Amino acid sequence: MPIILLGACGQQNGNEAGQPGVVTNIMDQALPHTDEPAPPANAIVPVEPAPTIETPEPTASSAGPIPASVQGRWAGTQARCGDRSDAMELTVEPDQLIFHESVGVVQSVNQQADGRLQVQAAFTGEGESWTRTLSFRPSADGARLTIVTDGTAVTRKRC
Repeated sequence: MPIILLGACGQQNGNEAGQPGVVTNIMDQALPHTDEPAPPANAIVPVEPAPTIETPEPTASSAGPIPASVQGRWAGTQARCGDRSDAMELTVEPDQLIFHESVGVVQSVNQQADGRLQVQAAFTGEGESWTRTLSFRPSADGARLTIVTDGTAVTRKRC
């Protein structure tokens, strides 16, 4: 009980010890403008949003998204549609090429006079990143799509 009484006595000059220049609450002195304690060293701290990067105006070489006639799901000519294990599976969206183990973000699309499309895309997959230009040749009936990459042609069927 005597300790409680001593704690209540002698509050002078803003400190409880009664001695000028002595800080009794070290946290108030060390972190005077902090409402919350600092996060632990292994805490997950949210990252600020990335700065907005202005997109340049489309040029003659970037004619826009992939046309609707080529968009959709495609599979190898011998594969069953919907077989997620098919290495030939491809989903073509207006702005993405989603392959079995990689995704390409379309950077430009050039429509050729003969109906071919030149699609440049930035790919990521299996921990790597690369940029590639693919040549899309849809069949006249739209049931087949031949993609030429680095001189190699692969034909897929529409699902």
